[in-house]
Amino acid sequence: MSANTFTLEAAAAANIQVVGSDKGSQAVHDLIVAYQANRRTGSANSKTRAEVSGNNKKIFRQKGTGNARHGDKRAPIFVGGGVVFGPRPCDYSKKVNKSTRRLALRRVLGDLIAASKVSTVSEFSVADGKTKSFIKAVKDLTDAKKVLVVAASFDETTYRAARNVQEVLLMTAAEVNIEQLMNADAVILVDTALETLASRTA
Repeated sequence: MSANTFTLEAAAAANIQVVGSDKGSQAVHDLIVAYQANRRTGSANSKTRAEVSGNNKKIFRQKGTGNARHGDKRAPIFVGGGVVFGPRPCDYSKKVNKSTRRLALRRVLGDLIAASKVSTVSEFSVADGKTKSFIKAVKDLTDAKKVLVVAASFDETTYRAARNVQEVLLMTAAEVNIEQLMNADAVILVDTALETLASRTA
């Protein structure tokens, strides 16, 4: 099993549309920011004076003590009291429209192909499901450290063989995103993925 360098001419022949470095940089930025924002849980939460434990008893009498007048001990100025303007649960997710996603994918694919980081193979599978066999299969294709293998689908034995190899990521052509493409030192496209990528960039 040998890999062939995927060129811009081969991309055009496969109906995969790409753009050069003069277009799409903002789309790539917007989409990466959206990916990172969508991973935020937004679960940071501090308690207000209405939520901290404690009773409403006045801590000392209103007059005659020489101290400032105070109500209950849950006021924000006391240790153990509520927090003023603290973090509350919120939704950080961002929406990116389809045309921006498509433009970003075209730009990233174009950059990778121009940099000769994309190769194609006719098929990719590990029949015995062993990690050792999987590593050998990848090494036969590329010497890159971080590798992304994209196909229309993978069988269960191939997924099982890849489980313990952190440097190699298996993704289907329908689900692969630009963040995964940008993080890879080399991208291996199985021929079965070309049609799906062509439809995603059309």
